[in-house]
This record gives sequence, C-alpha cells and structure tokens, in this order.
Amino acid sequence: MSETQTEERHRDSTGAGDSDSTPALEMEGVRKVYEVADEEVVALDHADLTLASDEIVALVGPSGSGKTTLCSIAGGILSPTEGKVVVGGKDISGYSAKQLTRFRRESVGFVFQTVNLIPFLTARENLLVVDEISSRDRKRANQRADQLLEELGLADRARNLPSQLSGGQKQRVAIGRSLMNEPALVLFDEPTSALDTKLGDQMVELIRDEMKSRGTAAIIVTHDERITGYADRTVHITDGRLEA
Repeated sequence: MSETQTEERHRDSTGAGDSDSTPALEMEGVRKVYEVADEEVVALDHADLTLASDEIVALVGPSGSGKTTLCSIAGGILSPTEGKVVVGGKDISGYSAKQLTRFRRESVGFVFQTVNLIPFLTARENLLVVDEISSRDRKRANQRADQLLEELGLADRARNLPSQLSGGQKQRVAIGRSLMNEPALVLFDEPTSALDTKLGDQMVELIRDEMKSRGTAAIIVTHDERITGYADRTVHITDGRLEA
C-alpha cells in the first residue's frame, strides 16, 4: 500500500479528506423515517457523510442497517425526512419528484446487484439508452458509448445482447451505462456478489481505475472484504447510524 493510500485510510470515517473541489456528496443530519402500522421506523438516523470528488467509500453493515436507504437518498430515489443532501453542488433535499427524476438522469450513476440490462438491446444500445432518455446530442452519445466500451474492454462485444455476455462482461456494461451521463457520484450495490474470486478482483480494480481516472466519487455497498481494501475508506452503518 502506498504512503498516499495509508494517509487516506486514516481520515475520519465519515468525513472526506482535504480537497479544493466541490464535494461529490454532502449529507448533514439526514434522517429517514417510515410509518409502519401507525408506528415510526427510523431507517436512517442523523447521518453525516461527505465524499470528495474522486473518493471511493465502501459502505458496510448488516441487512436492514440502512445501507440501501442511505444510497437511495444520495441517489435521489428517496427524499430525506430531515437533513440536507448536496450532490455535485446541487442541494436536492427539497426537490420535487420531477426534479429528482431529472437529477438522477443527469448527476448520478447506478450499478445494481442484478445489473438490470435491457435484454433485447445490445451492449452499446444499453449505454445509449441513457442519453436517449435525456434527449442529448446523438453524435456525442455515440462517441461516448464507443469510448466507454473501448476502455472497458468491450469494443468487440458492442453488438452482443446481454444473453451473449458473461457475468463479468454484463457488469462492465452496467458500469459503462452508469458513466454515460458523466455523473458526480456512482452508487454500486454488491458489484462482486455474482462473480468468482478472480473476476471479483478484476472488477474491483476496474471500478477503482474508472472512478479515479474520471475524478468520480463512488459509494460501494458490500459485504466483500476485497472491496474495502481498494476503497479510500470504509464506513460502517448499524441500525441507521454511521459509525467511526
């Protein structure tokens, strides 16, 4: 491990290191409460979390600890009951449903555990669908899709359907899709859970290389100890509370 990596590991677990750029994510006093059978269930309890613009954080905790809720709020899928959420300089805390939809299209990338590729679209088309939804310049979208597929080692698989791809290749397509909108933040849900040890190691290295080369921040929800070794820091969550 390099000296720089060692210094990064000694940051406070809920605060990003020094950076002159705008933080990719700032969560201050974020609370999420659900009403269940006339009772309040606290899913996230006054969470404070800041990510620098190129920081990778592994989010670790048992099932039901609040990992999904935290990522859903950071990604604009859910709104907080209380607190402030700023992503890439945009305060989304009070956004309407319509504003959150646009925010998700433009500012955040998602890589789900099941990848969720559209089965009747090719690898290239799965990337392009992001820009089609956003109604962006078609020529620029084509260039970006081709560039990402090349970088991810998938240029020769661009015309393949998901059914013609291996598990690792599908994950690479999902990563490429998450980067199409040049997001400030990418959220990963157990990206190595369906991969064997060798492919899992390769995937973690790929994620780190892609995020660092672009200066893109990432939260990786994981139970995989390999990922914590590649992350800049690990944040633990228990019963909706972030822990040092």
